[in-house]
Amino acid sequence: MRAQVLSQAGRPLELASLADPSPKQGEVLVQVAACGVCHSDLHVMRGDIAFPTPCVLGHEMSGTVVALGEGVANVAVGDRVATTFIMPCGACPSCWRGQEELCEKFFALNRLKGRLYDGQTRLFQPDGRPVAMYSMAALAELSVVPATDVFKLPEGLALAEAAVLGCAFFTAFGAVHTTARLSVGETIAVIGTGGVGLATIQLAKAAGAGRIIAVDIAQDKLAAAIAAGATDAVNSLAADAPAQVKELTGGGVDAVVEAVGRGETIVQGVAMARAGGRVVPVGLAGPAATADIPIAHLVRRKIRLMGSFGARPRADMPVVLSLAASGAIDPSAAVTRRYRFEHAWQAYQDLDRGEVIGRAIVVAAD
Repeated sequence: MRAQVLSQAGRPLELASLADPSPKQGEVLVQVAACGVCHSDLHVMRGDIAFPTPCVLGHEMSGTVVALGEGVANVAVGDRVATTFIMPCGACPSCWRGQEELCEKFFALNRLKGRLYDGQTRLFQPDGRPVAMYSMAALAELSVVPATDVFKLPEGLALAEAAVLGCAFFTAFGAVHTTARLSVGETIAVIGTGGVGLATIQLAKAAGAGRIIAVDIAQDKLAAAIAAGATDAVNSLAADAPAQVKELTGGGVDAVVEAVGRGETIVQGVAMARAGGRVVPVGLAGPAATADIPIAHLVRRKIRLMGSFGARPRADMPVVLSLAASGAIDPSAAVTRRYRFEHAWQAYQDLDRGEVIGRAIVVAAD
């Protein structure tokens, strides 16, 4: 099969031929229809986040089931499916507690070593040398995924665009519902209106938020945020964003979702929250990145600062799919660019330059 391989951090993706992978017990082989273009992959490409190389990236995927490993019963060959970037093992203490977003095997084996849960990769070069997998390694024509992370798509959803449900919307769902616990009528600010930010706005609107304030430095992205359901837009280059948010709300928002992954925007988020408000960072950053939080303000105003990493695949992804099926959220509206598989590197270059509004996808065929 063809795959986009990262030979080492700082190098372009290279179109290469790898051996066709096969699913083992409890795994599913998917013919990839589309892969979302996400900043998390970009962090690995640049070396901001350490990961073994050579590797195949891509963690936001949709496709069609083409083979099943032993013991798989939740999907069948021919099913149209989506996956989430967190692949729960289903057997570690965190998974037993229902906290699949903290799956210990996912972090220890996949995120640190690029392997699946028998300790091995499913990807190999023609000469037998192993290739690491970032999540399910969806920048390829075929992908092996644990069955715990494969979800049948409802009828009516576009297959390629459904890829973005597994990271952008999945991450946003965890932030809005599991962590911020946004209630009907509450106010929310969303800092960073890229793919995850726009998904957060859609989900906040679906949750009945009373006011949704989009904060960004790019006017075109703020316009997209208004189209996605934001009630207000604040350009933080043109104004003091926390002051603007407080003026719009009469004292601050109930919840802030920070989707940038920068210390200064997290500090801004803390300043935007009302007394007793919640601040939820979801943007990834390098291991050395920090935020200079004013402790007295955090304590005296009883502001809750809570990180959020995705959501719970088996509990939350079915809800995300139901929302999409009902029309409460629209993954197709979040997808603004499509790239052919051969042009995957161009997609990430465009993302790095800030040229992608919303979410781009790499499609197997166009």
